Amino acid sequence: MPRKVTKSLQRRIQPDRKYNSVLVQKLINKSILNGKKHIAEKAVYGALEAAAKKLKSEEPLAVFEKAFENISPNFEVKSRRVGGANYQIPFPIQGHRREHFAMMWLVQSARARKGMPYEQRLSLEITDAHNETGAAFKKKEDTHRMAEANRAFAHFAR
Repeated sequence: MPRKVTKSLQRRIQPDRKYNSVLVQKLINKSILNGKKHIAEKAVYGALEAAAKKLKSEEPLAVFEKAFENISPNFEVKSRRVGGANYQIPFPIQGHRREHFAMMWLVQSARARKGMPYEQRLSLEITDAHNETGAAFKKKEDTHRMAEANRAFAHFAR
């Protein structure tokens, strides 16, 4: 079995029922706890509608896509050992890894908020990401800042 996940090995995810979007379905899948997909689905749909209502938009999918684009990273840093020293080397991110990081940061930052139901936390995080604030956007900015700071080591990339 190859180490890299090639196109032939990737699972094809079916779009969700309500918005017919693969991106929303991936968010639902990342939000599942204890195998309860129906509960995660209700929470995500409620969060999307609440975020659109808060931003005074009629289209929850457009709000989510803009928020998702705002938190999707373009660069990441990988640790590489060169001549006895470890360097953080910046690499551009391609396709599914970009989606994975953005989804995980969104879900983790929503779960990190306390004192309210998950649906409301996710709604606030989507709203913050849409407005380019919040923990998920900060994580993207920190990653880009780290890549920019270590740009001098980019020639070590293979």
